[in-house]
Amino acid sequence: MLLDIMLPGRDGLSILRSLRERSVTIPIILLTARNELNERIEGLNLGADDYLTKPFFVEELVARLQALLRRSSGTALTVLQIDDLSLDLIKHEAKRGDREIELSQREFALLEYLMRSPGRVFSRSQICEHVWNTHFDTGTNMVDVAVTRLRKKIEEPGEAKLIDTVRGVGYRMKEKP
Repeated sequence: MLLDIMLPGRDGLSILRSLRERSVTIPIILLTARNELNERIEGLNLGADDYLTKPFFVEELVARLQALLRRSSGTALTVLQIDDLSLDLIKHEAKRGDREIELSQREFALLEYLMRSPGRVFSRSQICEHVWNTHFDTGTNMVDVAVTRLRKKIEEPGEAKLIDTVRGVGYRMKEKP
């Protein structure tokens, strides 16, 4: 559940308190424009599972939701799988079928970023900010070069294409079948 603290008529903290008093165990992320330490502590002490202040990036919210769902289900997602491509996040290994794929740290980070949201189109700017932790320079082709290198490693002749180019927008990983 996403619960905003500042709601008309009733505040989110009282709703949270009421839910927890009734033993409702649904995972809850509090959202607020206020960033007071005592309010964050109060929300977490009342039973919130996470706390996010506005403004925030949608990608961060999605990542926090996925982490919360993994924790609440009792299982950790350690292997990402698309088609016959697998990425083991613990062992830091990539495989296509039985073939092991050697990836640099950046290639691994790029592949993980794409595989975490199959079907979603990421702009060059988003990829650059996430994988290189820098703002995208429109005069550079480093994202395109990195994607080309990654494709050569994960898409050998005769294998299904897994990374799509969305012309004028960016790149996406094939959706899970």
